[in-house]
Amino acid sequence: MISKSKIRTKRLLITPFSEKHLTLRYVGWLNDPDLMRFSENRNNVHSLDSCRAYWKSFEGSLNFFWAIEDVETGNSHVGNINAYIDKNNLLADVGILIGVKEVQNKRYGIEAWSGVCEFLFRETGISKLSAGTMSVNVPMVKLMHSVGMINDGVRKNHYLFNGKQVDILYMALFREQWDEKRSILKDKGYLI
Repeated sequence: MISKSKIRTKRLLITPFSEKHLTLRYVGWLNDPDLMRFSENRNNVHSLDSCRAYWKSFEGSLNFFWAIEDVETGNSHVGNINAYIDKNNLLADVGILIGVKEVQNKRYGIEAWSGVCEFLFRETGISKLSAGTMSVNVPMVKLMHSVGMINDGVRKNHYLFNGKQVDILYMALFREQWDEKRSILKDKGYLI
């Protein structure tokens, strides 16, 4: 069954989120103002109950909510990645959080994103993958470009960031582009 799918990359196991991932450490990521500065989650206070409700909202849907585990450190939970599937239009919208600050510069985000791209294009039949971020979220913009995503629109002055209006950038990756980009990402060690 597709909802139980696990994705393996060189250093990561991307596995369906489960009770073992629902910890105070994870809740702490979502309540960390620095970590959430580019996310609309910054406007909420999270708890084990609110995180459980979010996780459970994926049950019975076509959407995915995965935990990212670092295989090199004994499968420790380092982040999450989700995909909202629009089957009627063959679309997937993806979001990611690398919660463990010590691994944020190890390119785990690109590795996890690449693994999810490969899975979604190969296993779900989607033809377009999309994502959005604040224009000031430089690490996310770099991640999206690194996997071959292209500009897909801008919403001007859409969110407030540190009291200033900022744009939201939307990017897309199409199956044809992925077929070309995946070998490059494999050569870099992001895919196995």
